[in-house]
Amino acid sequence: MANDVEQKNGATADTATTKRRILLNGFDMFTVGHLSFGQWRAPGDRSATKRRDLTYWTDLARLLEKGDFNALFLADTYGQYDVYRGSAEPCIRTAAQFPMGDPAVPITAMAAVTKNLGFAITTSTSYEAPYTVAKRFSTLDHLTQGRFGWNIVTSFKESGSKALGTTPIEHDKRYEVAEEFLTVLYKLWEGSWADDALREDREHEIYADPSRIRTVQHDGEHYKVEAPHILDPSPQRTPFLFQAGTSPAGIAFGAKHSEGIFVSALSPHILAPRVAKLRAAAASAGRDPRALKVFAVITPIIGRTEQEAKDKYDEARKYTSYEAGLTFWSGNAGIDLSKFDLDTEISAFDVGTDHRVQSLVASLSYHGSDLPRGRHETSASRFPWVAMDQCR
Repeated sequence: MANDVEQKNGATADTATTKRRILLNGFDMFTVGHLSFGQWRAPGDRSATKRRDLTYWTDLARLLEKGDFNALFLADTYGQYDVYRGSAEPCIRTAAQFPMGDPAVPITAMAAVTKNLGFAITTSTSYEAPYTVAKRFSTLDHLTQGRFGWNIVTSFKESGSKALGTTPIEHDKRYEVAEEFLTVLYKLWEGSWADDALREDREHEIYADPSRIRTVQHDGEHYKVEAPHILDPSPQRTPFLFQAGTSPAGIAFGAKHSEGIFVSALSPHILAPRVAKLRAAAASAGRDPRALKVFAVITPIIGRTEQEAKDKYDEARKYTSYEAGLTFWSGNAGIDLSKFDLDTEISAFDVGTDHRVQSLVASLSYHGSDLPRGRHETSASRFPWVAMDQCR
């Protein structure tokens, strides 16, 4: 889940009467083990049906729309987590985001059973071509009637690069590639078709006017494109753009391109400065900083009473997979936790690879009193949802 605020009734931010609206996004993934690792073993859990029963997704969409959620956000990843114990075996055995389906596939089915719910999926600029992404996302924006968004990520896992036959590149360079990726997409989405290019003139057999469709000519460092956009403009043209990085490079990229920022951290005291930096960067880029929607991750357990919620929590803890949590955290942080005693304090100096989520590693330097200090209460076990979006 996530939240942000909107000003209502034309009020300004510094007035006492300003009203703000909480925006809620559901958060899921086309996999058995998303972030609540081990829950697929619980009686009645439907996670395993995601891959073989479309009603999982349509039921979820109806439920979220009934609850007045703004959107459903689907994460994605490539490769497998293989840092913990130096092997992918724990990842595969415990279903730590493995196996994984394509999040684009169920979107149109969910759109068909809802009217207002939005949808956002994660796709990596590291493993796709701008031309094919432009086609796929215009298609989804058409078929959802303008309810589609894209979470832009720059993938970091070495196993993903090996799977796709690409060469891993360092963190900030990935954002340079993403910048050019977006440049090409803007040309295709916004600059190829004129508003009146689609004619649908039956009498004169003119479906589209070639003179009103421009061929994109892009010859850059990373991409070369010579083609018009293959599909007529969708309701949004450019879909709603999310981004999930809060490293310095990620903040600069998000402040320039994104309308929604997906964030998470161990503590509000870690998160608040990052949000402030995001809004300041947006202002420096000439944007209204309050127009940037920041969606923070929470994992609520809800009951009709406090006791009912506690009972649900206790039941969920019975099926918690600590090994899967350690596998996931190790893969994101680039630190093999199997090599450390439980009482050893982990620091950023323990990172053994550039293939990591930098904001997660940076959180290791925080020592606030609001973090758990008890034995066996690691961030992976007490806060299994803390990592940023998994595809970066």
